[in-house]
Amino acid sequence: MYLIRDILLIFILAVAGFAAFVYFGAFNVAADVPHSPAVYKLLDATRQRSIEVHAADISVPPLDDPKMIAEGAEHYDAMCAGCHLKPGGKDTEIRRGLYPQPPKLAEVRDLQPAEAFWVVKHGIKLTAMPAWGTTHDNQAIWNIVAFLQKLPGMTPEDYAKLTAAADHDHEHADHEHGAHDHAHEDHEHGDADHSEHSGDQPAPEQEHPSSGDPGHH
Repeated sequence: MYLIRDILLIFILAVAGFAAFVYFGAFNVAADVPHSPAVYKLLDATRQRSIEVHAADISVPPLDDPKMIAEGAEHYDAMCAGCHLKPGGKDTEIRRGLYPQPPKLAEVRDLQPAEAFWVVKHGIKLTAMPAWGTTHDNQAIWNIVAFLQKLPGMTPEDYAKLTAAADHDHEHADHEHGAHDHAHEDHEHGDADHSEHSGDQPAPEQEHPSSGDPGHH
């Protein structure tokens, strides 16, 4: 009887203490005030173990396709370099204000592809790491992971060449796509004129069936 009472009393005191801790703002959430060493180690271990467990069943595709690496370089330069930096790059203003500090990925040589994919796709709570899977499909994320396998040890010159080549290929594809659309518009315009003169109504546009997983190209 006394044991149950004591356990209940301890539980009530613990809940009351936690409520007071939250209410009085005892935990400072400011990004310029570091965690204590014990709290930092606990949070770091929790984060790493969570990533390992959730990424355990991810099947890694081949990542040595030059096209994947080039497209991943383009995405990294646009989306990631501001926080994780380019090879040889200095701290950016946004990176200096982040806590915990994002890793310099050009110096991380033991990055596991499945874990990198999970982190890029889902992000990490209470950090500045966003969930890019909300705006990018799985193939785009694997492209980034493919590039990350080549990034450690890459020279600033090689990085500049790779990202410049990726930008050029992207612009070339946009140009070709634009030319194709222009020709298609001309064709549609001609069809519209023909149907107008002939009195026929254009056929309604047919829906194409889904090609499968929306998370893939």
